[in-house]
Amino acid sequence: MSDPSDPSGSGESGDAAGPEAPLSADEVIDIVDEDDNVVGQAPRGEAYARGLRHRCAFVLVRDAQGRIFVHRRTARKLVFPSLYDMFVGGVLGTGESYDEAALREAEEELGVTGLPRPERLFAFPFEQEGLGRWWSTVYQVRCDLPVRPQPEEVAWHTFLTDDELAARLTTWEWVPDGLQAYHQYLSWRRTSH
Repeated sequence: MSDPSDPSGSGESGDAAGPEAPLSADEVIDIVDEDDNVVGQAPRGEAYARGLRHRCAFVLVRDAQGRIFVHRRTARKLVFPSLYDMFVGGVLGTGESYDEAALREAEEELGVTGLPRPERLFAFPFEQEGLGRWWSTVYQVRCDLPVRPQPEEVAWHTFLTDDELAARLTTWEWVPDGLQAYHQYLSWRRTSH
C-alpha cells in the first residue's frame, strides 16, 4: 500500500503510461437528457468536447478496517487528469446499466474479481460550467481482497480513515464531481443512519 503522506505519485502505483493520448476518447456512450433518458449516442471525447450529458457510476470502496480507497488519477485520463478521487467508477457504456457499470468499474480499477454487488445509495446530476454534465449514481462496497489498481487509471493509491480523508479535503486537489458526490454522501449518511 502507498504511503498516505506521499501523494506525489512516487508510491506503489506509478504513472507508467507516459504522455500518450488520453484514454477512451473513441468509446461510444449514451447521451441523456435532464431527466436521465437516453436520447442518442456519441464518442466519449465528443461528449466531453460538446458538453453532452451522459451517465457515470461512482463507487466508494471501504476495506475490512472501514478505510476508504483514495487514489490519484493518471495523467492520461480524459477528464480531471492527475487529480485525487475518493471514488472508483466511470462512464457507462452504451446500453449498460448503472449497477453493471458500478461493479465492472470497481473491479477493473481495483484490479480484483469477485466483489460483492455495490449497494446503490443515491443519484444526482453533476453540472459545472466548462467541466461537463452527467447523471451520477453513487454506490458503496466493501473490498476485503488485496487491491492491484489498474495502472492506466490509477497513478497512486492508499486507504484512509474518514478522519484522514476529511483532513485532506482542502489540501489535495480533488476531482470536482467526486468531491460533490462525497459531500452528498456525507449528508446521505447523516440522514440515513
